[in-house]
Amino acid sequence: MTIENSTQAQPTRGGCPVRHSEGACPASALAAAFDPFEGPYQVDPAEALRWSRDQLPVFYSPKLGYWIVSRYDDIKSVFRDNVLYSPRNALEKITPATPEAMKVLASYGYAMNRTLVNEDEPAHMERRRVLLDHFLPENLEAKQEMVRRLTREKIDGFIDRGRVDLVEEMLYEVPLTIALHFLGVPEDEIERMRSFAVAHAVNTWGRPTPEQQVEVAHAVGRFWQYAGEVIEKMRADPDGEGWMHYTIRKNAEIPEIVTDSYVHSMMMAIIVAAHETTSLASTNMFKTLLTHRDAWEDVCADPSLIPNAVEECLRYAGSMVAWRRETTAAAQLGGVELPAGAKLLIVQASGNQDERHFEDGDRFDIYRDNAVEHLTFGYGSHQCLGKNIGRLEMRIFLEEMSRRLPHLRLAEQEFTYLPNTSFRGPNNLWVEWDPEHNPERANPALRRGSVHFPVGAPLRKEIARKVRVSAVRQEAGGVLGLTLEDVRGRPLPRWSAGAHGELCLGEYERKYSLCGRPDAPGYDVAILLEEQGRGGSRHIHEVVRPGTELKLRGPNNLFRLDESARSYVLIAGGIGITPILAMADRLKMLGRDYVIHYAGRSRASMAFLARLESDHGGRVRIYSKQEGERADLPAIVDSLAEGAQIYACGPARMIRALEDLCAELPGNTLHFEHFSAQGSGLDPEKESAFEVELMDSGLTVAVAADTTLLEAIRAVGIDLASDCCEGLCGSCEVSVLEGEIDHRDLVLTRAERAENRRMMACCSRAKSGGRIKLAL
Repeated sequence: MTIENSTQAQPTRGGCPVRHSEGACPASALAAAFDPFEGPYQVDPAEALRWSRDQLPVFYSPKLGYWIVSRYDDIKSVFRDNVLYSPRNALEKITPATPEAMKVLASYGYAMNRTLVNEDEPAHMERRRVLLDHFLPENLEAKQEMVRRLTREKIDGFIDRGRVDLVEEMLYEVPLTIALHFLGVPEDEIERMRSFAVAHAVNTWGRPTPEQQVEVAHAVGRFWQYAGEVIEKMRADPDGEGWMHYTIRKNAEIPEIVTDSYVHSMMMAIIVAAHETTSLASTNMFKTLLTHRDAWEDVCADPSLIPNAVEECLRYAGSMVAWRRETTAAAQLGGVELPAGAKLLIVQASGNQDERHFEDGDRFDIYRDNAVEHLTFGYGSHQCLGKNIGRLEMRIFLEEMSRRLPHLRLAEQEFTYLPNTSFRGPNNLWVEWDPEHNPERANPALRRGSVHFPVGAPLRKEIARKVRVSAVRQEAGGVLGLTLEDVRGRPLPRWSAGAHGELCLGEYERKYSLCGRPDAPGYDVAILLEEQGRGGSRHIHEVVRPGTELKLRGPNNLFRLDESARSYVLIAGGIGITPILAMADRLKMLGRDYVIHYAGRSRASMAFLARLESDHGGRVRIYSKQEGERADLPAIVDSLAEGAQIYACGPARMIRALEDLCAELPGNTLHFEHFSAQGSGLDPEKESAFEVELMDSGLTVAVAADTTLLEAIRAVGIDLASDCCEGLCGSCEVSVLEGEIDHRDLVLTRAERAENRRMMACCSRAKSGGRIKLAL
């Protein structure tokens, strides 16, 4: 979008606030009609913004006066830069207060100031570092027993009734009790706290009428006074336990960092934040799982699925729908120029279903192995401090309910929500069951059963769906083709060209590109028998038969096809044809210009020749080494049309040759994927320890010689995705801001390594024990 005077807002009545060149404004009827307080957004925020993700990922909403951000990558980039995108407006009233409401608030001495949520640097990180310890995973483990005890007491109270409102009976009060205990606040005013929380949400993120504003202002004023009273009681108990007692002691020790006004404001803000988000997220979780009955039954049968089921619920139907930021200077986001002072509504609910990041993103799938990458907790230095408390509670709620009431079902009801931009969860959740079928009536020991879940994000290695081999065929000499189907006959998730799945059979876990047609009911993979491999391919060739059951992780796509190029050159060496075939199928469907170059030892060893020649005809060039044919890579690269892109998969020597040939071409010309890993394990005797500054999180972490960077980052509570842990897939990529990197991956191009702006946390390290800085 081209903008004149892009650093200055130019308000226009009912339209975009920026003066554009003729025809350059990214506005549309859908943008003008967008209203977050009613209609589709209140029903399903992610679905309501599907059009935006596809057409206009950053747009101005004249009804709201905010720029709406809907795609995953754009949202994450906003969270990453809290200087350019200030959080200062995060708790600002989204509906301006009336003079009458302001007068009411003033009568209570209301003086809400900055908190961890809405303060700028450097004050934010100075305070956050001081107050972080209580939230670290190792310090939360002791809370599990209390959460389970409170949960059991509530279930004991209603398990024989057959019908309850879960919000009223458990999902509001238990998170609030836990929050107050964690903070060290008296637990004797649950109902009063409920009214305060609703008033605070409506006051900050809602659109109350002028009359409602006055009523809400009285409740918010009373909340403010209550918070002050609690602080004074706490000051009288200097040895009290809990995070707020700790904060008050820090206020006495370092008042210049933890100020008096900060203590009062934080008390009011965190009482709401520490329980309301978990209560709503837990309600959404049960509604989602009971709506998707297959997922509920899988969790009941296998509690090990619970940690990832919780993450997928947070991704698919999290309680934090959107957050806010304000630009401190002119910025470009999603290809759109934003003026200084632009107010942004960054809709995490939309980003969480963006299929550019999540394969089949609008599908609920508890086996999704990158669900933990959701943005519900935010990202970076402002990521939710209490995320692991929320995870802990939700896991225990789900484990206790699914074990004791597996026959639970949703009752017939109409769901209602508190209208606002940012928090979402039903006001009530009625469920029912037949008490006569309660499993513990026949087996009383079930009441005391439990599964311990370590605090923190789930590990990807624990997430896999059960599949069955429905067909086995010989695709070529030494190449075994398998078709996989869900063991229960359910549809498998959709996937995009370049995607892969990871097969788990016994001790062997190997990744294979999906190479069937995307509309097929099952997944097709092709497995080369590698004589010099680690035994996985041989085991599959020898053991797998039709009917064999195994586990599958994914699908994931780390070799994604850019569908905006002018033309495409697809190059495959040997078994590297598998992702290339899927890309060719996709490009044919789109009607794009492409050519395929496929090289192998012999035609007999080259898989899918017949399908290539049948489906892609004159676009295929075959090179058989046995027949004296070689792909002339220099000539292929020399003949590239302007704007063309190369996608290549094959042996390392082929990729290195293409890197050399494309070294002077535009950076997005060559895209590649290796199909084998090199040794990437640590040898502590040969490694050097180093330090890393996580600039987005404001932390400094020591990485020992026997520890990977990935392991060290996770140990301080930072969620970082990973997959192969061999430097092959690229899922643990982080951005480098400073320092020299010893690159050990097979993901980055030579030019990207020389730029030194990215690294893979699973295997790469700082050179010679130096200090590095990462955007994390």
